[in-house]
Amino acid sequence: MSVIYNLRELGLTVDQLRMVESLTGSLTPDQALWLSGYLAGLHRGARSALAGEGEALASFPSTSAMAGASANTRSLTVLVGSETGNARALAKSLVQAAGASGLQASLADLAGYPTRKLKDEQDLLIITSTHGEGDPPQSALGFFEFLEGRKAPKLGQVRYAVLALGDSTYEFYCEAGKRIDRRLAELGAARIAPRVDCDVDYDKPAADWIKTVIAAIAPDAGGATSSTVFAKPLSAPAAVPVHDKRNPFAATVIDNIALTGRRSSKETRHIEFSLDGSGLSFAPGDALGILPRNDPALVEDILQTLSLSADAPVTLDDSPTSLGEALTGHFDISASTPRFIDRWAELSGASALAALKTGDQSQRAAFLRDHHVIDILRQYPVAGVAPQAFLSGLRPLQPRLYSIASSQAYAPDEVHLTVTTLRYALHGEARTGVASGHLAERVKPDDTLPVYVQANPHFRLPEDDAPIVMIGAGTGVAPYRAFLQEREIRGARGRSWLFFGERNFHSDFLYQTEWQALLKSGVLHRMSVAFSRDRAEKVYVQHRLQEHGAELYGWMQEGAHIYVCGDAANLAPDVHRTLRDIVQQKGGLSQSAADEYLGELQRGQRYQVDVY
Repeated sequence: MSVIYNLRELGLTVDQLRMVESLTGSLTPDQALWLSGYLAGLHRGARSALAGEGEALASFPSTSAMAGASANTRSLTVLVGSETGNARALAKSLVQAAGASGLQASLADLAGYPTRKLKDEQDLLIITSTHGEGDPPQSALGFFEFLEGRKAPKLGQVRYAVLALGDSTYEFYCEAGKRIDRRLAELGAARIAPRVDCDVDYDKPAADWIKTVIAAIAPDAGGATSSTVFAKPLSAPAAVPVHDKRNPFAATVIDNIALTGRRSSKETRHIEFSLDGSGLSFAPGDALGILPRNDPALVEDILQTLSLSADAPVTLDDSPTSLGEALTGHFDISASTPRFIDRWAELSGASALAALKTGDQSQRAAFLRDHHVIDILRQYPVAGVAPQAFLSGLRPLQPRLYSIASSQAYAPDEVHLTVTTLRYALHGEARTGVASGHLAERVKPDDTLPVYVQANPHFRLPEDDAPIVMIGAGTGVAPYRAFLQEREIRGARGRSWLFFGERNFHSDFLYQTEWQALLKSGVLHRMSVAFSRDRAEKVYVQHRLQEHGAELYGWMQEGAHIYVCGDAANLAPDVHRTLRDIVQQKGGLSQSAADEYLGELQRGQRYQVDVY
């Protein structure tokens, strides 16, 4: 009776109690032992799903894999380093596939993985993206420093495999994954399977890699993993439509206005979308994914250059469509890629393009930067190219991620973005960014765009009483607008200090009246600004940080959380060096001790970076 009473305490119905009694009374001891582990796995998986994206996730064997559950006695750990969430989603799919094959796998983010555990691992599967020019995800920097440093242990007992995500238009394609792969081998670990490098259209090679490594670890799995690789999360309610990257929500545009003045040297826009009826939720720090469409003028230019009709029939994912629609909404027709160069070299017979395939990677990267698809078509013309053959060299059009500039608690059923329009000249012609150009030139109120929310667990507000320092330039200020809206609604008492930089005070002071209102109300306690082009000597955010170094260090000593958002190439490294200098000077520390101080802040999630 005591067991039944405890089950009733959990809220089980009478029918559920009867089923439990019936099932447990019919099990053999071995079956009962397996079931207890199965239910424990369910419990851990549910708790992890509720805890959020950044928590560890335990998987468990499916009923069909029960017989093979004990076949593998080695521990299996999946590590993930993710910048935009793609690697994290694949890692969860990998854990589910492992569970379906009778393998018990644990999932950990490289950001919080205890490096002391590395020497005790047995089977290790790592999925990591590459950011910018060969850098690891910002949140994974500590892991890379440890792995590539002198303290890394010998790993002769470890078996491993690496899935690397990247963008082939960059010179150091998938370099973060390559670095881990090389280093694990140097430390004595044995490869379970060769590393696979994935471009932005990673679904098929990633699915094949998952199937390969699971089959290698659990030989009896056969093809059981193929249908589970991209399954929906087990915690998702079946009756509720899930809007994500593969099933975006058609969001209506509420407003689309210019934030910058007429004399500004750039254009930055504030765009509001309605999420009414979407079921989408987000937290301050998350991003909104937008699926853009290509410029119709560029589509027409390509069609004319190839002497092809927009109505020409083509096949896309086994479905018929027109060439015009394929070029407008499904393929990247702006930036050229190694894949396109290789394909066009075959079709054109151009030796100069063929040489780029095997030549120096830096030369190929430079060529890609200086030549869009249309430039290559004009420079190396091909007569009579078949529409399908042309499409085979293009890669799918990818979503663009933008930091969300609003709090859902403050503006329910809405999501706001801050977007700078990318405009530049190439070969004497004006060019625009695919998504930013679409948003600036062709999106009006009441139009709809496909959107989804991309969680960013490594850029989160702390407790309401903790002080925060927000550092950003340009559109890097977007998440801080969300932060302060959220704190205003919650009545947070923690102090806040915003460092903001742009070009000119009169034309580029984004959300100026809002910051002033927040300062007046006490939600924002301090604001320090830097406008680089208002005087001959340029002043940037890092100069303001240095000016207030003593006070800033005092905030850090008192538990402040530091946030940096903006340009990955310049802002983030410049701000990091400045913070290190401040800690070194004001704390009386050596450079290595200052680095360790900041490293400890990062490991404690008190120093978080979101860059693009």
